[in-house]
Amino acid sequence: MTDGSIKVEATAEMNQDVPARLEAAAMWSREWLFDIALPLWWKFGADHLSGGFHDKLGLDARPAILPKRVRVQTRQIFVFAEAARIGWSGPAADAIAHGLDFLPRYKRADGLYRVSVDSDGSPVVDTYDLYDQAFVIFALAAAYRALGRPLSLKNEALNLLESLDGLLKHPVCGYDEAKPRVLPLRSNPHMHLLEAVLAWVDAGERDVFLSHAEDLVGLALKYLIDPETGAVGEFYSADWAFASGASGASREPGHQFEWAYLLDLAGRHLGQDFSQASMRLEKFGSSHGIVNERAVFGLDATGKVTDPSYRLWAQSEWLRTMLTLAPRIGQRAMIDALSAFESLRGFLDPAPPGLWRERTASDGSWIDEPSPASSLYHIMTGMVALIER
Repeated sequence: MTDGSIKVEATAEMNQDVPARLEAAAMWSREWLFDIALPLWWKFGADHLSGGFHDKLGLDARPAILPKRVRVQTRQIFVFAEAARIGWSGPAADAIAHGLDFLPRYKRADGLYRVSVDSDGSPVVDTYDLYDQAFVIFALAAAYRALGRPLSLKNEALNLLESLDGLLKHPVCGYDEAKPRVLPLRSNPHMHLLEAVLAWVDAGERDVFLSHAEDLVGLALKYLIDPETGAVGEFYSADWAFASGASGASREPGHQFEWAYLLDLAGRHLGQDFSQASMRLEKFGSSHGIVNERAVFGLDATGKVTDPSYRLWAQSEWLRTMLTLAPRIGQRAMIDALSAFESLRGFLDPAPPGLWRERTASDGSWIDEPSPASSLYHIMTGMVALIER
């Protein structure tokens, strides 16, 4: 691994060094992924006896004995598919197939995917979560690209979209969480549904996927984003008004960055300009959500910090978005990207190589817990943006 850290200071001298610092950060990221993290999570994170992927690894790399959530299986399929795409020479195809082989154990009779199963595949939480359906569609797109475009994977994604449309389609826009309706409605599953259908468009499959992307962008622009501040909320009423009380005022910096990135990507695929919305999202996240050069977890509708703890995933989303929007924002985005990388690395360095610390308490101290497999998806998206910038 490359030694030394990349410190970020907004000085004229540092501005001249930004390309070199980003190159060093990209090199470090590639080595961390290719040489350490991916081999470790295939060796210890995959359940080579019972199938699928473990939910968490302790800091000794031993699997935590937990039910296997479908979102972990799908995220790990994506991780190894993305690794193959960017040139990892490890057994990515085996890892993708390993995850796909276990995925049918989550399939319900109604065409949706249950939340979790035991090691033997028996249901633990037999209900469904809209968030999880998004990640199934997303993983199928990644596997489709990596494995030579098997028609069966496309058909499964289309069938799942059809099931969602038939069972959960909201009468106004987007989707309900359950039938009968459960409130509040959430923006987060819709964000990942947008990510999922755009992944299919990236794979060259437009038609149904592109029309769903148009609908989800419309939901965000018309209902989810606060026109006063440009920030996206978390929780909504049955008619897509902001939920009452503190939940309706909740704003997460990490989600401002994710939505900013996705609207930028959607604009390129749809041939439309969503840059005003994307830039306002980034501005709200950066102006209010970065404290001590890290993205905090929670804000209120005015931008006041409500949860000063830090989560790994938000740092990665900050990194990816600053790199993506840099052509519009300029030098400030590149400097912020370096800060975001250093912040992300701050969650990796205190853990054994290939693992990470997931979150802090409100006072900034580490919470002692295993490394969740689900976060490798976030790390991968941030680092890939750095590697491919």
